[in-house]
Amino acid sequence: METQVKYSQTLEKDWLPINGTDYIEFYVGNAKQAAHFYKTAFGFQSQAYAGPETGVKDHASYVVTQDKIRLVFTTALRPESEISEHVKRHGDGVKVLALWVEDAFKSYEETVKRGARPYLAPETIEDEHGKIRRAGIYTYGETVHIFVDRSEYHGPFMPGFEKWESNYNPPSAGLKYVDHCVGNVGWGEMNTWCEFYKNVMGFQQLISFDDKDISTDYTALMSKVMANGNQRIKFPINEPAEGKKKSQIEEYIDFYQGAGVQHIAIATDNILETVANLESRGVEFLYVPTSYYSDLLDRVGKIDEKIEDLSKLGILVDRDEDGYLLQIFTKPVEDRPTVFFEIIQRKGAKSFGKGNFKALFEAIEREQERRGNL
Repeated sequence: METQVKYSQTLEKDWLPINGTDYIEFYVGNAKQAAHFYKTAFGFQSQAYAGPETGVKDHASYVVTQDKIRLVFTTALRPESEISEHVKRHGDGVKVLALWVEDAFKSYEETVKRGARPYLAPETIEDEHGKIRRAGIYTYGETVHIFVDRSEYHGPFMPGFEKWESNYNPPSAGLKYVDHCVGNVGWGEMNTWCEFYKNVMGFQQLISFDDKDISTDYTALMSKVMANGNQRIKFPINEPAEGKKKSQIEEYIDFYQGAGVQHIAIATDNILETVANLESRGVEFLYVPTSYYSDLLDRVGKIDEKIEDLSKLGILVDRDEDGYLLQIFTKPVEDRPTVFFEIIQRKGAKSFGKGNFKALFEAIEREQERRGNL
């Protein structure tokens, strides 16, 4: 059953201070088209580009931003590359969860000393705009964390990139920052990776959900939420649980060919406006039956929004002791049923929508059944 643990934001053992998410990098089959999609559908803006024109010969990368969110889309220019192999195995997916730190080298040294597998040795890269220090480690699957110290850099993104000038910059959709990133791991691996975040990165467990919390008539999963000391970084880790049919986690792992980032939750200050905006741009969301709203106020109490507005868009609501939250989930944004996005607005609530789990996972199961994967 659900267990929630609260802890001080000034932990003595918070030896890995993290200021926030620096960027999230996708390895994709066509970075130019992917960047265009996220600009068109989600309202991101052009920021920076790296490729043959900037001296990079083996790949191309496009950086897009919206408020505090920075996404990077990278594609290989030749078939014999790590990027090509990643896309071949996983499809388009998240490779890098980059973390904004004060000291990238110390972050690397401390995590490797505690057992992290090295990915990128500490290096300083520089150009006329200054220097960036970075280093990286592996986490679950082929996903990596890169520690980034950009305190001495004033360019568009980092050395090797130039400012990406574009005549096409659709208006923002009201997305503000990364609230949390969810990882899917295999059978029996959740505790292993939670221990990794605890022992290697100094995170602590915020909340735990078992298969009684997250289950339907057909499928189940388990989840634990790990967070760093100031709680600016929150990583829920999911694993499958026994059920009558194949769970969404199993479907993800089958199609992603292993563990990886399942979804990225992005915060907004006005979810009604943001979701209506995203729908008008073609973003597809999971369907929620109108019956969900028939007793909503009995379940969550008084809220500011009108029930009919929430029902029209399919937005879910949940409450905890600190307030309430509103959330909605897109359908997968890839052809493989892997990565999707959550749009979330917190009105005090610090939890993750436990009261919505059944409705959410039944909605996911309806899509699984249509794909023939339930």
